Amino acid sequence: MLEKLARQTAIYGISTIAVRFLSYLLTPYYTREFGQEAYGIVTDVYALIPLALTLLTMGMESSYFRFSARAEAAGGDVRGAKRRLFATTWGATSLAALLFVAAMILFRGDVARLMGEAYVAHPEYVVWVGLIILFDVWACIPFSRLREQGRALTFVGIKALSAVLNVALAVAFGVAGLFSTDFGVGWVFVANFVASAVTWLVILATADRTLPAIDRKLLTAVFAYSLPLLVGGLTGTANEFIDRQLIKFLLPEGVAMAQLGVYGAVTKIAVVMMLFYQIYRLAAEPFFLSNFKKSDFVAMNAAALKYYVMASMVIFLCIALFRDAFALIVGREFREGIFILPVVLGANVLTGVWLNLSFWYKREERTQLAVWVTFTGLFFTVVMNVALVPALGYVGAAWARLASEAAMVGVSYWLNRRYYPTPYDLRRIGEYVALGLGVFFASAVFARWLPVRGAEYAVNGVLFGLFGLFAVRREHIDVGRLLRSVVKR
Repeated sequence: MLEKLARQTAIYGISTIAVRFLSYLLTPYYTREFGQEAYGIVTDVYALIPLALTLLTMGMESSYFRFSARAEAAGGDVRGAKRRLFATTWGATSLAALLFVAAMILFRGDVARLMGEAYVAHPEYVVWVGLIILFDVWACIPFSRLREQGRALTFVGIKALSAVLNVALAVAFGVAGLFSTDFGVGWVFVANFVASAVTWLVILATADRTLPAIDRKLLTAVFAYSLPLLVGGLTGTANEFIDRQLIKFLLPEGVAMAQLGVYGAVTKIAVVMMLFYQIYRLAAEPFFLSNFKKSDFVAMNAAALKYYVMASMVIFLCIALFRDAFALIVGREFREGIFILPVVLGANVLTGVWLNLSFWYKREERTQLAVWVTFTGLFFTVVMNVALVPALGYVGAAWARLASEAAMVGVSYWLNRRYYPTPYDLRRIGEYVALGLGVFFASAVFARWLPVRGAEYAVNGVLFGLFGLFAVRREHIDVGRLLRSVVKR
């Protein structure tokens, strides 16, 4: 069964990496087109969009997977039950998004003032961002349906279309000199809006002529399940992105947006780690929320966490050991913050750990426990940022993020031990973390004492290769067999 999860992760992975790579190209492009302050606006807006998406989708992605599994277990007219579920969840999220964008248009001036001085001169930015959110929410449940149906290639194909269109328009706008006009970074949002609208039009073809229509009784049951996920998702998303807002409001106005721009650029370099997290989530969420026996679920979840940590430490070392090379991705004036990259990567590793620790309470429909976890993280984020950012700037934000993720892992593990004990292989997990950190610090020592400049890259390559070889041998992984199963798929 774990081979199925690994295969699904690989399928999503290979295709999603290609898609995300296209979008990732915008980071080096934008950090060369815009200065620190202008790119700070881009960072700020794209930190707020996920919060709006979480609010408006109302936790119904996970609900869709769980209630689809219920329909299969109940038998009878499974197809009809799933169609009603799709129409209801799609209808509820679509209506919420429509009301949201109407409010953004009507109160754009007030919203611009709340967002800060940089937006007051351009309240139209608020409207364009609201339209992006509208079409992204409208497409959310159809994308979830594709995942539930196992249509990974269709899912990624439509995502690829969106990414290609977004990148093509951004480059075209830059070549045309539009980024130098008074509207400036607003053209970034226009490009995204067009891509999101076209994506929605294309994904309508996968809806099998089903229209959004709310079944009130079904919606009540779905919302009872998803409400704790909504609250937990809001706090979790706020926890993930509120550091950007705190940088903006805790630092003096003259330096805040520049610091935000540098911090945003460095976190974009760490996107490879978050990309692995997203790939894993896309495959693991519908996998673990299926109707497995408890004994099977417990064994698979325990093994999955071990392999996730192992793979995460490989990615951590790949980026952290060669961070000077990765720094070339962003423009020259943004590279000053590259030294915080290992801290950001460590936080991203922990994000995936507590994702694994959350599957059991989603499966057992005790989703209210998500609130405890995410509120803990949000508390640590706010307190640590308030304490550190005024003195350390974006450096303090990076350490606050690491502390927050560690706190969420701690609470998640405590809840698991108390309510749903799972035999996680802590010894093996600890080996990979300790060895990975040992390799990282050994690299720092070698870099200081090596007499030839640049020789550290050769040393780092050897250290990285040894860690990867150790992991493969330790777990007796048949890499060839895994690759063949992906290719056959």
